[in-house]
Amino acid sequence: MPKGTPIQAREHEGDRYASHEDFHTIFHEELKELYRLSFLLTRDPAKAEQCLVSGLQDCVAGNHVFREWAHSWAKRTIVQNAIRELKPRPSRSNSPLSGAIFSEIDQHSRGPGGHFEIDAVLGLGDFDRFVFVMSVLEHHSEQDCALLLGCSARDIRESRTRALKQLADSPQMEPSEDQLFPQKKK
Repeated sequence: MPKGTPIQAREHEGDRYASHEDFHTIFHEELKELYRLSFLLTRDPAKAEQCLVSGLQDCVAGNHVFREWAHSWAKRTIVQNAIRELKPRPSRSNSPLSGAIFSEIDQHSRGPGGHFEIDAVLGLGDFDRFVFVMSVLEHHSEQDCALLLGCSARDIRESRTRALKQLADSPQMEPSEDQLFPQKKK
């Protein structure tokens, strides 16, 4: 057959998409990371496991995803399954939110070593936790979060601010004296 025939074009195009094996490899090699994402969203080991299994099933269900996007797609399916499971909705609070700038809150809410404490994150309400995990930890845009969660970008901004403020004020985020002054010997 001469080069460039429709059959060869489809075969070459098929090489660009992630296969079932590609997704199985991603879920096998990055199981801890994917489970952690699922657990942070659901706060429940059984639900986290179910979202992980459903995510793998969704990935291999014949979706045509470019290989380069397979890792992101795997995370996205877990997020979507967690959203379907918990149906987080924005709270309609009458209290005004702090006028603090996102980057300032983000800097002050990080614990030693730049990591958020898992217990503090799990202490957030469902919607705020989803927004925090998706926008801060997973770097989804406000528009993407709003689309996935079925709300406005304003809801995402308000929720993220609330979550970061709660994390900044959390006792779990307070560094110990040893963490503040590691060179000081007792």
